[in-house]
Amino acid sequence: MSDCIFCKIANGEIPSDFVYEDENVAAFRDVNPQAPVHILVIPKKHIASSAAVDDSSVWSSLMGSAVKIARELGLEADGYRMVINTGEQGGQSVPHLHLHLLAGRNLGWPPG
Repeated sequence: MSDCIFCKIANGEIPSDFVYEDENVAAFRDVNPQAPVHILVIPKKHIASSAAVDDSSVWSSLMGSAVKIARELGLEADGYRMVINTGEQGGQSVPHLHLHLLAGRNLGWPPG
């Protein structure tokens, strides 16, 4: 999609701090991080939201890449969170499927 910011990042049109890339997925640091580690993992193919995904290979690539990144960054010891927001009321701010990989502080309950 020509006006999608995440498509432009995945295509190299907008510079970003990539931490991972393969033929199906790109992952980069969020420019407005909500945790010390905040990485966005996206399919390179434009998919508007998780509600539009019928292909299990998309989920496999997205989740598998996020787990691989977490391992490579050594996030397993203290833990991490993966979040997918869907739709405006679900908190999705960019209409391109993306997974937030968050770590580096207490993200559990109780807050701390």
